[in-house]
Amino acid sequence: MSLLELNQVAKNYGPVTALAGVDLRVESGSRTAIVGPSGCGKTTLLRLIAGFEAPDRGRISLGGKVLADGDAAVPAHRRGIGVVAQDGALFPHLSIADNIGFGMARGENRRMERIVELAYIVGLDKAVLKRRPHELSGGQQQRVALARAMAMKPRLMLLDEPFSALDTGLRASMRKAVAELLEEAGITTILVTHDQAEALSFASQVAVMRDGLFSQVGTPRELYFQPKDRMVAEFLGDAIILPAKIADGFAISPLGRIAVDTKERRDIARIMLRPEQVVVKRTSREGMSGTPDTMFGEVTETEFAGSVCTVAVRLLNNPDPPDAAAIGSRPLILRKTGIDAPAVGEIVRLTVSGKAHVFA
Repeated sequence: MSLLELNQVAKNYGPVTALAGVDLRVESGSRTAIVGPSGCGKTTLLRLIAGFEAPDRGRISLGGKVLADGDAAVPAHRRGIGVVAQDGALFPHLSIADNIGFGMARGENRRMERIVELAYIVGLDKAVLKRRPHELSGGQQQRVALARAMAMKPRLMLLDEPFSALDTGLRASMRKAVAELLEEAGITTILVTHDQAEALSFASQVAVMRDGLFSQVGTPRELYFQPKDRMVAEFLGDAIILPAKIADGFAISPLGRIAVDTKERRDIARIMLRPEQVVVKRTSREGMSGTPDTMFGEVTETEFAGSVCTVAVRLLNNPDPPDAAAIGSRPLILRKTGIDAPAVGEIVRLTVSGKAHVFA
């Protein structure tokens, strides 16, 4: 069942089009991540949903109730939507307890008990409630902002780059904790982020935005392995794009004969592999006497980055598919575990795991 529905929502700022007619459905209890380059309209969309601004045209509905339809709009404080901004936006002159309870009536029954409970839920010790925001770490401040938003018992939570100011380790743990909290509370969530890995791991639905429109909306797995076009493919992670000839469920490509995800027949096509699909194993020049479908390469460059090593591989026995010149002499950029990465100059055998995706 859809909780939130957007139909042809558009917004202009003078001659600049921020949103060009967006459609989106968000299921009740789900988590949706919106990703896209800077300036594509992500934050504008959140502001329209929250009620901070009104769309120029289009309709926004929540739980079957129309929140905005052109100039007619329900005020933000009546929408039952929680918002957590990038910087937390805490009130510096209020204690942590008063920040959490800001949206709660002063005379509300068990108000302080509820504040303590919310602090506990987001992993904050009772002792911090008497402090001010400047006395907390960035991660603690974000937890306070989340608790404050949850105090309103929202049907929908909007998260606008809430983890971007945190260091890597804290960011991952905080993201996981927030996802679990929202799921347990049954709160439908929309996350705006620049971090592709964050979007893929956090959400059950991912929407990639470009120039004020959604390029593709689907599950994380669908978008990662079956992107609509090259932009979506490369925005969600590293991608190997190759020319190919398609027939009978296989592609003839610079990497040899590869299974693909279509039965169509095409003389000219583009296929995509994720770097982790290409398995690299050490061999030698003497060992390059495999079958015609076995591909070999020479490592031309490595870049160590701890657990993962980037490896550049120049193909040595490249077949001659249509438009093979498109790959030229450029090496393939692959990934290996740091502990088992081949060195520059080593000969490797390349095999492909799974199927390549064929762009429409």
